[in-house]
Amino acid sequence: MKAYKEMSREELQALREELLHQYTEEKGKGLKLDMSRGKPAASQLDMEMDFLDVLTSASDIKTENGIDCRNYGLLDGIPEAKKLMADMLNVKADQVIVCGNASLNIMYDTIARSMVFGVLGSTPWCKLDKVKFLCPVPGYDRHFAITEQFGIEMINIPMTAKGPDMDLVEKYVNSDPAVKGIWCVPKYSNPQGYTYSDETVRRFAALKPAAEDFRIFWDNAYVIHDLYEDRSDTLLEILGECEKAGNPDMVYEFCSTSKVTFAGSGISAVASSAKNLEFFKKTMTIQTIGYDKLNQLRHVRYFKNIEGMKAHMKKHAAIMRPKFEAVLAVFEKELGGLGIGSWTKPNGGYFISFESMEGCAKAIVEKCKEAGVVLTGAGATYPYKKDPSDSNIRIAPTFPSEEELAMAADLFVLCVKLVSVEKLLEKQP
Repeated sequence: MKAYKEMSREELQALREELLHQYTEEKGKGLKLDMSRGKPAASQLDMEMDFLDVLTSASDIKTENGIDCRNYGLLDGIPEAKKLMADMLNVKADQVIVCGNASLNIMYDTIARSMVFGVLGSTPWCKLDKVKFLCPVPGYDRHFAITEQFGIEMINIPMTAKGPDMDLVEKYVNSDPAVKGIWCVPKYSNPQGYTYSDETVRRFAALKPAAEDFRIFWDNAYVIHDLYEDRSDTLLEILGECEKAGNPDMVYEFCSTSKVTFAGSGISAVASSAKNLEFFKKTMTIQTIGYDKLNQLRHVRYFKNIEGMKAHMKKHAAIMRPKFEAVLAVFEKELGGLGIGSWTKPNGGYFISFESMEGCAKAIVEKCKEAGVVLTGAGATYPYKKDPSDSNIRIAPTFPSEEELAMAADLFVLCVKLVSVEKLLEKQP
């Protein structure tokens, strides 16, 4: 079929009637499918049920250096867990604090800490007239929700296949002292699946912030979430690059095992400079006496080391990869050459990013919902939920079964076609 934009009005009207008939049939099926969040499928969680068998009432629950994990203490985590998470990030164990089950919690606390107590002795952000954050877009909705809740002004920074537009990042960071941070998902970015290039990482490390309390919030959520062994992306380690560039305190790096082991019962970590971590601990020691050391011990005993963790991730990839490939195959077969959409083809992570024709994303998501398929809300991948082009849609292929996914993908492309035809008819005289 030729590109939709090349069709005459009569051809578009005939196509619309055909698509409306198909859509009516789909609505009649009574589908109830959810592709709104990047959640592991039940098959992934079933695959790791033996994780629960690692610690029993008969287990030795002491760390290698003899600390009883049932009791208080070790605010920054048991040594074995610090090493495991450090190896996950390719940093040193003394650069890591191991926390609870969610890295999002650490990021929220870090923003709150900066608001109330400042950053390494700087003025608390709540006492400043203006606080701004740079937001690569499309990006992670929960990042934007945090900064929005604290009243921080968010500035869109367009993403490229190599990472954020660094010319813009440098312009804002190096000239405006109100710019205090930037959100980053540097490997398999949410939602596009892009990995920052070495040049991008080095340019981040070489920033010359106008604000002494500027920080890069480096959310390395998908650092070991490769879908392919033969073409996995590589990411330059940023803490070392910042050290070389004379900016050792500029980065907070976050990670977790939330999609490595059970999504709601993992462990998380923050990695940074000694100064930053000491500053963190001053408030953390008031906040908690220590995080769940038994869960930290369970993770260490289950994986043993980073190689065990990577071997486990191959099992996840074996379940996830066919789902990604199935969705991409439907997109290519049904939408390829029509000129009404484009999509990313990530080598890892949890999402596919779809770009519709301008002004179509909300209508596509709404039509999918009417027919029983729930997607992430259009606009969610932008600050304030405002996509200037109304074109980005985040596709999360992991949670449905393969049968459900096939039905959802078919419905999605049908809605893309229908909405696109209607948009083109609107534009024609």
